[in-house]
Amino acid sequence: MEYLSAKDMAKKWNITERQVQQLCADKRIIGVKRIGRTWLIPEDAYKPEDLRKRIRK
Repeated sequence: MEYLSAKDMAKKWNITERQVQQLCADKRIIGVKRIGRTWLIPEDAYKPEDLRKRIRK
């Protein structure tokens, strides 16, 4: 299995590196590993839904 860094995943998902790090820390990405201070994310991981978005009625 191939892994990508938070920086690489941020580019792939078009969000900031800090947002990816926070998703990893909150355990919202399946299969993520932490080696030292580096997050390793499976390259086939799905981007979690943004919980800040509201559904308008």
